[in-house]
Order: sequence, then C-alpha cells, then structure tokens
Amino acid sequence: MATFSNLSERLVDTFKHLRTKGKLSPADVDATVREIRRALLDADVALSVVKDFTAKVRERALSDEVNQALNPAQQVVQIVDEELTAILGGETRRLRFAKQPPTVIMLAGLQGAGKTTFAGKLARHLRGEGHTPILVACDLQRPNAVQQLQVVGEQADVPVFAPEPGNGKGNPVKVAKQSIAFARDKQHDVVIIDTAGRLGVDAELMKQAGDIRKAVDPDEVLFVIDAMIGQDAVATAQAFNEGVDFTGVVLSKLDGDTRGGAALSVVSVTGKPILFASTGERLEDLEVFHPDRQARRILDMGDVLTLIEQAQRTFDEEEARKVADKIARDAFTLDDFLEQMQQLKKMGSMKKMLSMIPGAASMRAQLDQFDESQITRTEAIIQSMTKAERNNPKLLNGSRRLRIANGSGTTVSEVNQLVQRFEQAAKMMKSVARGGVPNIPGMGALGHGGRKAVKKGKKGKQASKARSGNPAKRAAQEAAAEQRGASTGTSAPGQSFGGSAFGGGTPPIDPDQIPGLGGLFKK
Repeated sequence: MATFSNLSERLVDTFKHLRTKGKLSPADVDATVREIRRALLDADVALSVVKDFTAKVRERALSDEVNQALNPAQQVVQIVDEELTAILGGETRRLRFAKQPPTVIMLAGLQGAGKTTFAGKLARHLRGEGHTPILVACDLQRPNAVQQLQVVGEQADVPVFAPEPGNGKGNPVKVAKQSIAFARDKQHDVVIIDTAGRLGVDAELMKQAGDIRKAVDPDEVLFVIDAMIGQDAVATAQAFNEGVDFTGVVLSKLDGDTRGGAALSVVSVTGKPILFASTGERLEDLEVFHPDRQARRILDMGDVLTLIEQAQRTFDEEEARKVADKIARDAFTLDDFLEQMQQLKKMGSMKKMLSMIPGAASMRAQLDQFDESQITRTEAIIQSMTKAERNNPKLLNGSRRLRIANGSGTTVSEVNQLVQRFEQAAKMMKSVARGGVPNIPGMGALGHGGRKAVKKGKKGKQASKARSGNPAKRAAQEAAAEQRGASTGTSAPGQSFGGSAFGGGTPPIDPDQIPGLGGLFKK
C-alpha cells in the first residue's frame, strides 16, 4: 500500500542503526523512540496517539525482555510490531450478520470519501462469498448520485433499489424503510444503504444519517473515511461517532500518495475497528483489514499471507495442476505462459503484489519504475502468433518474427526478448517442479548448479582482464557490448519480459520469474 511508504522507509532506516548494537543502552532506546515519534508525526498520526504509542514502546524497550534478549534490535522491532498491531485494532474484525436475514449495512461519511464506490466493492465482495446483496440509493442530495450507484451496481452485477430519482428530490428515510421490505420479498440476504454526505460535518447531515439509522436499525454502520485527509480524520471520525455511533471503519483511497496517519489514529480515538481497506479504483480492489498484516507491511516484513490468499482466489486449482504437470513433462508452451500472465492480471497490480514481499522497501525505486503495460505488450505478441508457433517457438525464424512484431505493434527486438524470457522462465519452472534449485538471474547458480557458477566466474574474471584500464576506452567497450546485446535480442538483467521495467541492474526479486507462480501457489 503506497499510503505507508514514507512511514515504512523512516521506520526501517531507524531500525538499521540498532543492528550493530550488541546491547541497547537507555540512550540508544531514547534515540530510537525519538525517531519513531518524528516518523509518526510526519505521517499525520494524531499527537495523542503518538505520545501513547512511544511511551509504551520506550517502557517495553527498557524492560528485561529486551535486556536479556539474544538480539536486542530484533526484540525492539517485535515490540514496535506488536504495538502497531494494537493501535490498528489488534484482532481482525469481520462483518456481523443478522441471525434473521436480511443483514442491514448502512454507510456514512463525507461527500467524496468514496461511499458509493465502496458500496459496489462491498456488494461484489459479499456476492463472491455466496450472499445475495442489494444496493439502496439513499443519497438523494448529490447530483446524479442515484445514477452513479446504478452504474456501480451494474458493474458489480448487483441489483439497485432506487425508487426515487434523487437530485434533491425524495425522502431517504422512506426509501431506506421500503428497501428492507423489498429485500425480504425478493430474498436478498444483505441490504447495503448508501447515504448522503456533505463537504463538511453539519447538523443536517447528522440528523438525516441518525434518522435513517433509527428507521432501519442496521446491523452494521460503516464509517467510510478518506485516508488522504490527514489530521482532519480524527475530528471527522469523532463527529460521526457521536452523531451516528458507527460500528466499524472503512479506509478508502489507501493506495494514494499520502502519509496515512488516519489509519493509525481513527481506531485509537474512536475505539471502533477498521473492517475494510479500499486499495484501488477497481471493484475488486478491496481487502479485509488485518491489523497484524498491516503492521508487518509498515515495518517492511511483507504480507505473504494476503498474497497467497489473492492467488488462491484467482488461480484455478485444476488448471494449476495441469500447468505443473506440463512443466514437469517439459511441455509448457507460450499458450500456458499467456494464460498464467492473464490469471496474474486478475490478482491486480503487479506493483502491489511485489510490495507485499518482505524487503520490498529496499526496492521502492525499482517498483516505482515497474511498467505494468509491459505485460499487455507481451500478451499482444503471443496473441499475434499462430497456434503452431506458440507450441513450438523454434519455428520463429526472422520473417515470422517480423510478421508478429508488425501484428502486435511492437519491434522484432521485443519479440526476440520475449522468446528468450519465456525459455528462461520455462527452464526455471522445470527445475523447481523437479525439486531442484533454479539459477535465478542476479543470484548466481544455487544448489546443484554450483560447478557451473565456478566456471562462469572464471570466464567473467578473464573477460574483466580484457577490459581496458583507460576509462574512456572502457566506456566505449561497454557501449559496444550493450549494442551487440541489443542487436542479438538479449536484454539486461532485471528487465520485465525484455523491457526496461526495473531500469538498470538486477532487483532483489526478478519479475521475470512471476509467470511460474501459477504452479507455486497451487494448494
């Protein structure tokens, strides 16, 4: 999540200084707590929350649990992790469903916070879990709000109850009451009520929301708050808590370029848990909020559990078995390669997935440069091939590659690079499927490939001797070598499917290996 990137980087840098310490002195602890305080305040976390958080961290960091630890630095990180988890809510809180359907969920929040979009995301999420939700248009103030909800409902494939046209006309309390009877009659087990917002907190907004709450007695009242509003989040949350008495919080726009203090403040100030986080513009960009996982993301420990859950929801288990079998039999084709990439695209942004891997903060710059459109170009190249060419890339001579490049709107060099990357990925996946350890670019040969690594190392040493000691001549030699690589269709390490997604150099995690995830994520 981009929201916490600045906070994450600050905290990771702070903990780096502790690694060299065999034992922590009170001065070391005070310096660390001071940096944590600055990082939290810069992230727009409420002052009262920062004071309470840092006091607890300092007290525990000076206690015997750290003094007697074998690794004091890791112990401090664990303490910060536990305290972050606590201020984010502690345990994951799920939606509460009514014993007797329908379950009524009311949404509240300021205008522009993302209530209507979240209503569609929640409806889609619940439909995926086997529920039969219905959306209710009770925002009759904002121009075209009813029409917007209808569009969102159509995208989510969920019906919308909208008896009033809106645009300032109609009684939202009456519509809310009618929706419950309608849901019972049509056997919808969840009713999601989208209410009106204002540009700011006012008495009229609170009265209308309070009247709807009294009329329908909802099982959940979810307060949708824009994660980008900073310090205003606390005052807004307090006002809605007093006026509507919400039961849970939804953080919208958590993928935005913001400091994200709202997430770390709202729970502590209101005492109400965060249930969901909206992480993108698409309807599928919705996550159940796990405080412990979010704390680990902030501390750059990764969130592999969420990554695996997304993969299991997206990848078909039977298809994964077939792909794994093809890899083992050396029958993996470009068609399979294409299918794996298309399934990965269903999981969402590649940047977001890679950011969930532990240590992602160290490759933030490379992730920012990652080119998502490279996958689309790769799809176009493969789809421009004939069936025979996809099954046997050895058929791809010069004229065929030119035809494919023209058909896909790419260059012959890009076609060459794709074929080379496919062959590398197929070899790597075959090695994994047979229980071996792959020779991953940038990491040298591992396991059984050790001897080859030694030989390559000798060649590399000889090559380095051949380079000129004159800087100008050496630069010319390197430029000529790069040009030769480009003309033969080879690509530099770290490029995504032959493109320059990560720029120069090999990143800690090579995205070129990602097409193999379909087999690795299978249950």
